[in-house]
Amino acid sequence: MYSTIQATIEDMEEVILLFDQYRIFYGQDSDTINARIFISDRFDNNDSVILLARDTTEGAPIGFVQMYPSFSSISMRKIWILNDLFVIEKYRRQGVAQSLLDAATNVARITKAKGIELSTASDNVNAQRLYERNGFRRDEVYYYYSLEM
Repeated sequence: MYSTIQATIEDMEEVILLFDQYRIFYGQDSDTINARIFISDRFDNNDSVILLARDTTEGAPIGFVQMYPSFSSISMRKIWILNDLFVIEKYRRQGVAQSLLDAATNVARITKAKGIELSTASDNVNAQRLYERNGFRRDEVYYYYSLEM
């Protein structure tokens, strides 16, 4: 069994470990020093919402979501960017990701946001299925561009 909560500064060490594993999943080297700085800055600046899933039997952290606020000028409403969703491998396919996504959707509803936007790797078909099952639609209208610095 598991539970999902909004993480606070008291949960930072657990979030850092999950965040580091998430980055490793996406091909980055482990870097807990900079992960600590990054996550600490998110808490200190209150510029993201982090939702944490825990195994209620062991109390261990098993997954997280991190969302950042943005805004739509056209609708004049907040939009949440779901930037990170990660579940430890042994807990996958047990509903943890769905629970985290439900909690993220609840945050969007409570804050009266226009919606949630996200992106995922083109080969991450499990994530794509989860998102599509929950009503997310792949954008066929707009092209997204990025400029790396």
